[in-house]
Amino acid sequence: MESKCIDYTNYILKILHCVAESKPIYGVLPINDLPDAQRNFKDTVFCMLFRKKKALLSLYNAVNKTNFTNVEDMEITTLENAVYLGMKNDVSCVFSFELCIYEHQSTVNPNMPLRNLMYVAQQLQKLVPQDKLYRSKPVKIPTPRFVVFYNGTTPIPERKKYCLSDLFEKPMDNPELELTVTVYNINPGMNDELLEACKLLKEYVQFTEKIRENRKAMELKVAVNKAVDDCIKEGILEDFLREQRAEVIAMSIYEYDQEMHMQVVKEESWEDGLAEGRIEERERMLMLWQCMRKNNEMHLIDMLEDKDFLQQMYNKYNL
Repeated sequence: MESKCIDYTNYILKILHCVAESKPIYGVLPINDLPDAQRNFKDTVFCMLFRKKKALLSLYNAVNKTNFTNVEDMEITTLENAVYLGMKNDVSCVFSFELCIYEHQSTVNPNMPLRNLMYVAQQLQKLVPQDKLYRSKPVKIPTPRFVVFYNGTTPIPERKKYCLSDLFEKPMDNPELELTVTVYNINPGMNDELLEACKLLKEYVQFTEKIRENRKAMELKVAVNKAVDDCIKEGILEDFLREQRAEVIAMSIYEYDQEMHMQVVKEESWEDGLAEGRIEERERMLMLWQCMRKNNEMHLIDMLEDKDFLQQMYNKYNL
């Protein structure tokens, strides 16, 4: 069966119109038209670990350096079965007058502010009754907080921020719309204080590291099974892995396959461009890379795979 090529531009415009007119945006995206691989989303091991209030509160406390214990005051607001450009958010909650949206990433993704803009619009429509928007009294909303926990293989700083304004085609000194995402690198040796404060997050990192180490010497399925066995023996996520073994193994294999696939696609895109291009084009790309590094724009490097964006960057630096 021939797969459909979906133009999301029209749907993004519809979402913006709905937000402007205070209309619900449920069902705006064509979920039924998506390929099966995009419709049938799998939870991740990270989602499974932090789907319960007690676990999520421990993560909140670690990020904010707090010691809250009032689990009953937390409201889980994760968007179940909500699809945005082929993605759904990991875990989110309302707690202490904050709307916290937490994501786990194994690849560098500078588009997280745009994704989170869509997520938070959906969340606020669920939290705020529509009729209140037309009253003269200000509507109070929980303060949005956006956090990404990164454990990919591409080196990044211990902590970094992505801003929505970085994606604007026309930069502004004081953008009228801004959204900032804080990324914590949770790979070994990074953000130790954060990991020590959340035992579950630390053990999750240990589990994923075992899979990566095993993968160097064995097939993926064997590597995942061995990681599960070793973690149980060492008391790492022991109860969780015993209870959810089959599902965790299936999810881990899927996640690792996806991570490797995205990395291969990225590398091939660059290799093809360098191999097939003329010497002048290769030099042009290297000059662009140097300009971006000089201007602290390396967080946009992944977006150069888009030909239109690549041309925009060439034009920006007169290359």
